[in-house]
Amino acid sequence: MNRQQHPKAIALLVHLAKWLLLSITVAILAGTASAFFLSALDWATNTRTTHPWLIWLLPIAGFVVGWIYLRFAGRAEFGNNLLIDEIHDPKQIIPLRMAPLVLGGTVIAHLFGASVGREGTAVQMGGALADQVTHRFKLSHEDRRVVLMAGIAAGFASVFGTPLAGAVFAVEVLVIGRLRYNALLPCLIAAVVADAVGLMWGVRHTHYAIDVIPSLSVWGVAAMVIAGAVFGLVGRGFALSTHALSGWMQRRVAYAPLRPFIGGVLVALAVWLVGTDRYIGLGIPVIVESFEQPLAWYDGVAKFAFTVLSLGTGFKGGEVTPLFYIGATLGNALAPLLHMPFALLAGVGFVAVFAGAANVPLASTLMAMELFGVEIGIYAMPACLASYLLSGHAGIYRAQRIGRVKPGYRKLDRDKSS
Repeated sequence: MNRQQHPKAIALLVHLAKWLLLSITVAILAGTASAFFLSALDWATNTRTTHPWLIWLLPIAGFVVGWIYLRFAGRAEFGNNLLIDEIHDPKQIIPLRMAPLVLGGTVIAHLFGASVGREGTAVQMGGALADQVTHRFKLSHEDRRVVLMAGIAAGFASVFGTPLAGAVFAVEVLVIGRLRYNALLPCLIAAVVADAVGLMWGVRHTHYAIDVIPSLSVWGVAAMVIAGAVFGLVGRGFALSTHALSGWMQRRVAYAPLRPFIGGVLVALAVWLVGTDRYIGLGIPVIVESFEQPLAWYDGVAKFAFTVLSLGTGFKGGEVTPLFYIGATLGNALAPLLHMPFALLAGVGFVAVFAGAANVPLASTLMAMELFGVEIGIYAMPACLASYLLSGHAGIYRAQRIGRVKPGYRKLDRDKSS
């Protein structure tokens, strides 16, 4: 190595050391927060299950959380979209209060029976905590973007136990059709370490079993593309329906805390009418069932409706786990029509509806491989890509930008549809 190469090598080592330190710091914060959150979520779910009458307090819980957000949230009200906007156009530090607010709001929503998820909470906590690191170290705008992405990766990975998917999700979700490769290594380090931190705190993730993955065939791939198209349309419908209901409520109900109050009344009445709590909360037991036995075709439809009603009226939480439920049950229902094993199509649907709704086909494919085994990748990828293409530019994250227009769509289609 000549003398001119020494400074370059040293600069590279300093650069790697800096990002190793920053990524690990973010990961410890996000992984610890996610572990506490998942523990609180388990308590809330178990308490609601053993005390079904709590559903009748959902309107009051929604009103209280809505009032707290109105009074104290400020910019934190915008949640995941605020994180994405700050990465695109850095302006102000993410308020630290975003973390406890979304944590408390989500746990309360699950305790009293709203149909919401957990990804949004973990991502917001990871992003808010990560931004405090950027403030402490006085990082540049470009470095701050990467740290925020690392926080998103750490939150996503630690709540689902999928570090590869978490890392790619953080760089894929920002812009449709483009990836930020410069942030991939810090995101990967943060995702791996955050997942490990969660496991050290005693987090245990749900295991989904696919006993048999058939040998690859022409019909097998074709069936995945057909199913993926259906999954993409469902993901698009979910995003558009949630945005439409949210917009309608904002126009018709001026006082924000009344929106989740009304939503809580409707959800509670719906649970009473259908006579089951099968469609509220995370719905993990039903997702597990979809891998084990044929289910009723309407399970996914009901979860779709309960989740749109909950999120569209202002309850806090995430969209992703309900999307897993919708996808797994829909895949289970499609399996006999496509002559494919229902466990396989449940697993593919699990990730493919999310791929279309969030415009993240690569992260979704990696998630399938991490959760169900690498062998499923050859089936998951065509389904996730078909879902991504058929979902258009609609998505669950409004702040997501369009980097490359999807085939068959115009760039303005997103604005008109949402």
